[in-house]
Amino acid sequence: MKRKHLILLPVLLLFLNTVSAQVNEDQTGAWYMYFWNTGIKESNFGIQGDVQYRNWNLGGDLQLLILRGGFSYAIPTTKIKLSAAYGYFTFGAFGESNATVHENRIQEDVSFKHQIAKRLYFQHRLRYEQRWIEDQDFRTRWRYILGLKIPLNQKNLQKNSLYLVLSDEIFFNGEKNTGNGLSVDTYDRNWLAGGLGYSLLDNLQVELGYMQESANNADKGQIQLSLHHSF
Repeated sequence: MKRKHLILLPVLLLFLNTVSAQVNEDQTGAWYMYFWNTGIKESNFGIQGDVQYRNWNLGGDLQLLILRGGFSYAIPTTKIKLSAAYGYFTFGAFGESNATVHENRIQEDVSFKHQIAKRLYFQHRLRYEQRWIEDQDFRTRWRYILGLKIPLNQKNLQKNSLYLVLSDEIFFNGEKNTGNGLSVDTYDRNWLAGGLGYSLLDNLQVELGYMQESANNADKGQIQLSLHHSF
């Protein structure tokens, strides 16, 4: 093992131990998000991105910062969209520690939307991730999310629509070994979420909800506030 890895190994082990062993599962966290997308002229291509700030508590104790951008392509005559993006991630340790771990990630998505019984708006998304995490071996991950939006005060999701939003996302690791003698399970985690959304404009929605994360090393709930903007 190289000297650099020998020096960094205790730091990595301390970080992982802090995250897994000392997380207060009874403490509600918070997740603030902004998603945007726009078309490229009159084509089926688009640009998209998001900024996300996640806390172990309601604010101030960084859990995760995400900066991400990419491109999308809507397949003509279908409701299928393909996309690819790059993201830079900063993970913070739980509690008073200022330790951070950084990740570079590339992802590819296939998403599909459909409607049932006029008011049930479903979305499916399959995501494949390639992950370069600081001082760990390269690994991949598969994710699938099923989302549902149900308008409450009108039949569509246009301006002034109040709607119920539900989703469930499951994660599976492609590789188990993470380097330095450490490993993860094939099953990674599950995110179950629900809340309310409101369409401020036809192209601008705000959503407030609660997400329960179930993972092998922790089970924790978080309040989620997100803004979704198309232009």
